[in-house]
Amino acid sequence: MTRPSQVLRLANITKRFGALAANDGISLDLAAGEVLALLGENGAGKSTLVSILFGHYTADAGSIEVFGRPLPPGQPRAALAAGIGMVHQHFTLADNLSVLDNVLMGTEPLWRPVSRRGAARQKLLEVAGRFSLSVQPEAAVGTLSVGERQRVEILKALYRGARILILDEPTAVLTPRESEALFDTLGQMVAQGLSIIFISHKLAEVLRVAHRVAVLRGGRLVAEAAARDTTQAQLANWMVGQDVPQAGRLPPARVGGAACSLHNVSVEGSRERLIGVSLDLRAGEITAIAGVSGNGQLALADLLCGLCSARSGSVTLGGLPLQASPAWLVRHGVARIPEDRHAVGIVGDLPVWENAVSERLRSPAFARGAIVRRAAAQAHAARIVRAFDVRGAGVHAPARALSGGNMQKLILGRALLSPDGATPKLIVAHQPTWGLDIGAVAYVQRQILAARDAGAAVLLLSDDLDEVLAMGDRIAVMHAGSLTPPRAAGEWTREEIGLAMAGAA
Repeated sequence: MTRPSQVLRLANITKRFGALAANDGISLDLAAGEVLALLGENGAGKSTLVSILFGHYTADAGSIEVFGRPLPPGQPRAALAAGIGMVHQHFTLADNLSVLDNVLMGTEPLWRPVSRRGAARQKLLEVAGRFSLSVQPEAAVGTLSVGERQRVEILKALYRGARILILDEPTAVLTPRESEALFDTLGQMVAQGLSIIFISHKLAEVLRVAHRVAVLRGGRLVAEAAARDTTQAQLANWMVGQDVPQAGRLPPARVGGAACSLHNVSVEGSRERLIGVSLDLRAGEITAIAGVSGNGQLALADLLCGLCSARSGSVTLGGLPLQASPAWLVRHGVARIPEDRHAVGIVGDLPVWENAVSERLRSPAFARGAIVRRAAAQAHAARIVRAFDVRGAGVHAPARALSGGNMQKLILGRALLSPDGATPKLIVAHQPTWGLDIGAVAYVQRQILAARDAGAAVLLLSDDLDEVLAMGDRIAVMHAGSLTPPRAAGEWTREEIGLAMAGAA
């Protein structure tokens, strides 16, 4: 039954990839001026459903109506023409072009001899003013902050006449202040009749922003509810199919001396830099670094993983000068959890067992000279798979067969379970839960806390302020390559951290 205010209706959407039912008979609707949160673990079917709606995939069965009219399947242009816009988690902007050029891209035919920039500029300013999205049309996108870039992405959709907006993890890379500004913008949008599909792993913001929630699990719609009638715990249960145990952080039992010390360190990297950073990373403690991605976190992680060297200043590990050698660092007890598990953490075409021992392949435990002790390596990989609950592929299967969460478990096991059972001296955890669903997030965080309690010094680099506050014993904030002095987590307020992330403190 179509509601009078209904703007979108998906009926019995089914999509299979071989034997996998990515979407299995999903029916949903969306009303004018409504925010519908679409939730689910990784692999639950959210991306497939949204891709069908936007015309990137064609459903095997089912139908879609937009404003009462059938939406032709598999045609992105038809979706755009029907008033559907999408803002992806990873922005699709050209840094060397202006805001106006980015907004205009794809809206004018190539054969038009003269671009109607004057009229386009006026229209852009009118749209921006309508939704209080202040913008400088001539500004180069490369000079904008992350929040301003997201504003441009939203304006691209609104400029094209979007009346239904899909937002995919919209606050993943925003400061708290930028998130608040986004929520204000969403409020103005729905007040003017726009409808929003809001995809996020952050359940607190889901309950704040959404009117209704729809939860997918295993390709099926398992729950729908008014946001006001549910809780974070209930949403997590629906997503996973059972109650999700939280990390349950307690203060460190015993904090030791500095396992690693940086004194007035500067780094000039190809993408990021550090400016006069001083920091002690102490045994039995998690030092969490908050900040918007791109402000020096990667340079700090690369430095401590041996991938670059300091231009000035000094770094010591256990009293020894740190060497720019990943092999040296592994031998001296440094474990790394890299930011990009697909490009850096795992070699997808190699089997699970080779990935499990890749950082220690030359150690006597797994090699005699140039000869790999395959049986020993495979046995150690099997221990990691059992201890860290890596599911989805055997040790001989290619690592690309693993889901993102299971890839991260494999990387955790490689980092934390050494052949001799020794606890790492230092763990460099860079975005350890990025893109993971709520169940995998809780698991990863519990393992890091266990390593801390076993005596490891942990450096946690995360864009997720909730994770920083939940995990950090001490917290510092990085902005434009500089680092604030670390303070006990209880000495920070969320507002103070947000200001520091924006460079205002």
